[in-house]
Amino acid sequence: MKEELINRGQIAPQELQEFSLDEFIQFIGDYKLKRISFRYLALDGRLKQLIIPVERLSRKELEKIFIEGQRVDGSSLYPGIINAYDSDIYVIPDLATAFLDPFDQENLAFICHYRDKNGQPAPFALDTILKKAAALFEKTTNLEIWAGGELEFYLIHQVEGFNYTLDQQKGYHESSPFIIGLDLLKEAAEILQRLTGSVKYVHSEVGFSPALESENPLLAGKRVEQLEIEFDTASLLKAADYLVLARWILRNLGAKRGMLVTFAPKLDEGIAGNGLHIHLELKKDNQNMMINPDGKLAEEALKIIGGLCEFSDCFLAFGNTQASSYHRLVPNHEAPTRVFWSDHNRSALIRVPLSFSPKTSGGVGQNTSRQTVELRSPDGSALIHPLLAAIALAAQWAFEEEKSLEIASQFYLPQSGLSQPLEDKFPPLPTSCSEAAQLLKEKRSYLEKNGVFPAEIIDYMIQLLEKEDLAVITEERGGDVRKILHRDLHRH
Repeated sequence: MKEELINRGQIAPQELQEFSLDEFIQFIGDYKLKRISFRYLALDGRLKQLIIPVERLSRKELEKIFIEGQRVDGSSLYPGIINAYDSDIYVIPDLATAFLDPFDQENLAFICHYRDKNGQPAPFALDTILKKAAALFEKTTNLEIWAGGELEFYLIHQVEGFNYTLDQQKGYHESSPFIIGLDLLKEAAEILQRLTGSVKYVHSEVGFSPALESENPLLAGKRVEQLEIEFDTASLLKAADYLVLARWILRNLGAKRGMLVTFAPKLDEGIAGNGLHIHLELKKDNQNMMINPDGKLAEEALKIIGGLCEFSDCFLAFGNTQASSYHRLVPNHEAPTRVFWSDHNRSALIRVPLSFSPKTSGGVGQNTSRQTVELRSPDGSALIHPLLAAIALAAQWAFEEEKSLEIASQFYLPQSGLSQPLEDKFPPLPTSCSEAAQLLKEKRSYLEKNGVFPAEIIDYMIQLLEKEDLAVITEERGGDVRKILHRDLHRH
């Protein structure tokens, strides 16, 4: 085995994806690794970790760990879904996801999937739900949906004696020395590019405050900088995994520097919220299918848009899970408030971004097209895997129902018609978690169709959303918006 095949911190490069079990065991010995770790997604949307010391383990012992996985307590990882009296489930490593932990260079990590006592994929697991939804769409349409996220976050830190500052809401694409967090952002980009090969770019975002007002001591008086990592599109499961990994990496990089990273939807009514915009494209035989040779959106793309409009309420149930989410979805902050789509318009629910440079030879209509449509409602509180699963099912519906094209036509706002009165003719998005929960109830039968979403997961989401609104009633009555915005900095 050649050492140059593996770069420390790299997830699933082509060579590593092709490693056999025997080669992994040899690799552990050759590199004198001290431990392996299993990473798996819990109901709270965060990666959990089981660390296994491997020094002095025999080849047979290592083989058993890789093949059989490890037993874990499902009732703690999926509370309310798995009962404590029958809670044993297994986590099995996916060898194609191996990476050397960027924060622990003697640790070989794997993303794992859940198996039940019969060895079958656990139906309640968030990644299982996404895999089922993606497979169903591909089987019935002979197309794939790829997705890429724009992950916005706030970096919060104490600054003393620093002479470079900005006006509030003036951070967009700013450079050093005016943005302190660029070093963290560059390190995150380097790690994530090694791990995924899918980082499109990183930059500072518009949100900025030199001294945040808050009763929370973690926030009060701190400098707040909004940053973003955008990913190129990838298959749905990879896209979701990349975003979850990015959250984990960013939080670790912040902790290493004594800074706080939060994906909370909104920190102040006067500064931009943290979106998680999702770019979507249809592919067939690895070719983008979003536009016709004349450069116009293809019928398949219009169907997708119709499905996104029809199921927009479901996306808020999975993509906007905190009370503060609905303080982000307000006018004049580049956030959607109504169900419509448009070209390039950042206040639209669904935006068709410019996909090419007019000076580039070929341009639209070529097989190299990168055209996407962008769903702009989700935010940093999103449960990413079920959100993308709901998107896949909305696309599935769109290809089943001829009226999806009619819906796309009805909900289109041309650029020539951009004005608030014209936007106001379209139906509003939900304005609270409880309203999103009610609308999820109305759509749940389709999500549960074909066994994609288990009923207990839909029940969990409804309860989560309803409890969220109940928890902030006191703050709402007192008009204390900041308490709502700052009450939960690390939801998912």
